[in-house]
Amino acid sequence: MIGPNPNIKHPIPMHTRVGFLKGLVTAPNIEIGDFTYYDDPDGPDKFAERCVLHHYPFIGDRLIIGKFCAIAEGARFIMNGANHAMSGFSTYPFNIFGHGWEEGFDPATWSKELRGDTVVGNDVWIGMEAVILPGVTVGHGAIVAAKSVVTHDVPPYAIVAGNAAKVVKMRFDDRTIRRLLATAWWDWPVEKISRNLNAIRGADISLLEAAV
Repeated sequence: MIGPNPNIKHPIPMHTRVGFLKGLVTAPNIEIGDFTYYDDPDGPDKFAERCVLHHYPFIGDRLIIGKFCAIAEGARFIMNGANHAMSGFSTYPFNIFGHGWEEGFDPATWSKELRGDTVVGNDVWIGMEAVILPGVTVGHGAIVAAKSVVTHDVPPYAIVAGNAAKVVKMRFDDRTIRRLLATAWWDWPVEKISRNLNAIRGADISLLEAAV
């Protein structure tokens, strides 16, 4: 038992709404780990165009999504290109329309609004129509509830919900979370993962640690 090929675009026969994103996304500023999938009734092929918004290569920010993530229909990642300068009285981007409006514009007023890379850890579940804002880090094992708007970092193994999203529950106690992070099972060879699926999808941390 070795599991599916993570480079297959549509790993479930006769169910092409689900796609492993590693084989579908080719943008150099997006990095996606093995077995992370997107589920959309219109098909997952346009994930980068539909779900990753305002992502312009000249800005330099990256979207990094780990392994074994489940991303539901309509989830959106808003990247730094959506930001406007906010240090003056108006946030209107006069400069982008040219015809003289670009004169006197100080690029530093815009660049200081950049929030850096957006990072999603491993084994994260992102619910339907959730929105992740620029520069946010979502920790390993977290769950983002449907329609949440994530404006700040999410701790590992937290469940967040709402607008703006807040932690509503931790999935496990602090000690268990530390032990889970130490196993880093998502970085094991796929053959080892396949041999230890019961420990990974179970709830006995000692059993999982014994497989390390």
